[in-house]
Amino acid sequence: PEVVNGRTHKATVIDLSPWVEYEFRVVASNSVGIGEPSRPSALLKTKAAVPVVAPTNVSGGGGSRSELVITWEPVPEELQNGEGFGYVVMLRPLGSTTWTKAVVASVEASKYVYRNESITPLSPFEVKVGVYNNEGEGTLSSISIVYSGEDEPQIAPAGASALSVSAAEVEVSWQPIAWNRNTGRVLGYEVRQL
Repeated sequence: PEVVNGRTHKATVIDLSPWVEYEFRVVASNSVGIGEPSRPSALLKTKAAVPVVAPTNVSGGGGSRSELVITWEPVPEELQNGEGFGYVVMLRPLGSTTWTKAVVASVEASKYVYRNESITPLSPFEVKVGVYNNEGEGTLSSISIVYSGEDEPQIAPAGASALSVSAAEVEVSWQPIAWNRNTGRVLGYEVRQL
């Protein structure tokens, strides 16, 4: 801190965080050294302010058909800058100009699920998440691309064939399904006997 002239009896402390409790002490100094600090002042909370730190690690994906799951890292309490803290979620289909806005009024929230029957499986969305408190809306995160939920595969594997290996075994083979909007990420196959 800046040293204050010995004839001055007050000072302004700057660069404090909003909506945080502080206590202060004063020490006297001269050419010999620094004396004992004063007793602490009473606790004083700075005024609230609009939050300036946006959520980090905005991502998502997964979920069910017709859902867009959005996740983020919550903002710590010391950076919320006031009461009434929550999140603002902005989303739009990739290439669209119109944003859809949702408010998540929970300090602990780290996820939002947007549901709409018109969402096609694995559709890319531009997403950004911001913050607000009783003082107003704050900063938005940078844009992330998040894909809507998948549907079950709509295409069957082709070229299924069976080869008898022994009296008790049959080897079944097929052509794998390539990734596309109709199949999503194929995680596995199920072989059924008829």
